[in-house]
Amino acid sequence: MQGFQLHEQASTVPITSYNIEEWQKGYRSLKQEHDYWIDEVEGEIPPELEGTLYRNGPGLLDVNGQRIQHPFDGDGMICAIAFKQGRAHFRNRFVRTEGYIAEQEAGKILHRGVFGTQKPGGWFANAFDMKIKNIANTQILYWGGKLLALWEAAEPHQLDPRSLETLGLEFFDGAIQPGESFAAHPWIDPSSQFDQGAPCLVNFSIQAGLSFTINIYELDTAGKVVRQQNHPVPGFAFIHDFAITPNYCVFFQNPVRFNPLPFLMGMRSAGECIQFQPDQPTRVIIIPRNTASRPKPIVLDTQSGFVFHHANAYEQAGEIVIDSICYENLPSVEPGADYRDTKFESLMPGQLWRFHLNLETKTVQRQLLEPRCCEFPFVHPAQAGRKHRFIYMGAAHTADGNAPLQAILKVDVESDQRQLWSAAPNGYVGEPVFVPRGTADESGLYTELQSDEDEGWLFTMVYDSKYDRTDVVILDAKDLEKGAIARLHLKHHVPYGLHGSFTPHYFES
Repeated sequence: MQGFQLHEQASTVPITSYNIEEWQKGYRSLKQEHDYWIDEVEGEIPPELEGTLYRNGPGLLDVNGQRIQHPFDGDGMICAIAFKQGRAHFRNRFVRTEGYIAEQEAGKILHRGVFGTQKPGGWFANAFDMKIKNIANTQILYWGGKLLALWEAAEPHQLDPRSLETLGLEFFDGAIQPGESFAAHPWIDPSSQFDQGAPCLVNFSIQAGLSFTINIYELDTAGKVVRQQNHPVPGFAFIHDFAITPNYCVFFQNPVRFNPLPFLMGMRSAGECIQFQPDQPTRVIIIPRNTASRPKPIVLDTQSGFVFHHANAYEQAGEIVIDSICYENLPSVEPGADYRDTKFESLMPGQLWRFHLNLETKTVQRQLLEPRCCEFPFVHPAQAGRKHRFIYMGAAHTADGNAPLQAILKVDVESDQRQLWSAAPNGYVGEPVFVPRGTADESGLYTELQSDEDEGWLFTMVYDSKYDRTDVVILDAKDLEKGAIARLHLKHHVPYGLHGSFTPHYFES
């Protein structure tokens, strides 16, 4: 790789850019719910910036002192930062799921979690209890006039976009049934050929049983499901994310095996029963979106590996090109292990890879785009499913090895240039959310390029271990070397989160 452009701050940070004890401090519950104007700001909030940044993640990592075994099992907490006329307002609130309310009233853990959390009482108390708490902790999205908190294994929760009050479960007028799921990684097609060029939201769910089924939903801008299809999937389907193009949905079926017996017997959580299979290929499932033609999936095999997140995909000359964060394998979730004692140096990093899926020859070629440890990729929303030039990601400070995310990396896939803004040694970053500088359409979406693809801002939440608080950082997406345009200092820390989104609607009650 060439053309690395590093923010001057990066050169002053030692090679070992993080302190494990300082990083661990970001994994603490935030039990208080706040509501205040952010008055402590370094730099200047762009005066033309208007809208609301939402962010979701596990905010509760213990229940009355009983520790959640893994952060992915933590109850979802929504943060909303509303921007207008150069000011910003912060609000956070837990999603009042049925399980959250019950455990808060009981003062103890009542439910098993997917990634290791068990009810007190050992295997006897957990045996044959297959009810998993809907934790609503992964993504937050404003669509069809509704704010939806998403978790891939259950129904969405609808929230009030101003107060963040939980309004109840969302079933899309019966398109999904109680107990069915709606995944946490929807894509917005900015110009759907099946909707006369109007935007639509595309999402999926995995239905488990004696076999697995991929359900695909497409929703119009009013939030109504207008197309739906389902396809059986051979084998165990551990699929967290997917990608879209104008004509296809693309899924990477990771090569893992699931042994249900320890889970049924109450000895392990479901996640602890998953084992990566390095001798098996990763399977790529390509499903046409045109439901009128009764499409059949195209299935291709590629080298063994594990994919959590995709940056984007597009069609080009008989191929689908897809950029994804790939891992050499999926480390096993060991019973009783403490996630805060992660040995980063012993794990292989996630890296950015490009796959060429040839639909004619039924072959897959791949190339490494970015060797630096990276995660949480984001592209301009108008380029979803279209050819993109820039990808923004959370990244390690140093170019080699595995480490916590402490930087924001911009990759130009056309020129092979890089820009890196680093918060090291005291800062630990989350997902970067790209917000175009321009005017949204009448539905509140950025569906067209109004200027350069990187004309806009990047938002990320940064835990500052030195001051034990979280900052909302705004960067100029065109030039990360400028450093932060603004650092909004919150009055407290926010536990490390997962995903977020921005709407140009200003919601501040």
